[in-house]
Amino acid sequence: MKDYTLILGVIGSDVHAIGNKILEVALGDAGFHVVNLGVLVSQKEFVEAALETDADAILVSSLYGHGEIDCRGLKDNLVEAGLDHVLLYIGGYLVVGNQEWSQVEAKFQTMGFDRVFPPGTMVEDFLPQLKADLRFQRGDTG
Repeated sequence: MKDYTLILGVIGSDVHAIGNKILEVALGDAGFHVVNLGVLVSQKEFVEAALETDADAILVSSLYGHGEIDCRGLKDNLVEAGLDHVLLYIGGYLVVGNQEWSQVEAKFQTMGFDRVFPPGTMVEDFLPQLKADLRFQRGDTG
């Protein structure tokens, strides 16, 4: 999986760093090349990092509830930069208040995210899906 590059970061004004570091280590241990942008990451920084590294996927996390605001237009910015092929994942506490998860998931899928994960999702819960999506993206059937 080292030939797959993942961009990782916590978007917007969010400073929740522990989960981000856990993801970095776990994904690195799973064999991915991980570029961790850290916390307080702007959309522009995600796009620039994806361009610079020829990334296969961007994994966004948001734990302070403002992901819906922070992520508006991210997919459009990726498309504009010629990165519409890059997988876009998000997870965490993405909205303020109590909302049905199915509605939150649909909202982010409409915004262009390929996969949306609820709070508390463990790496082992989404790793098989990520690997399958990356292989499919590259047309690798093996």
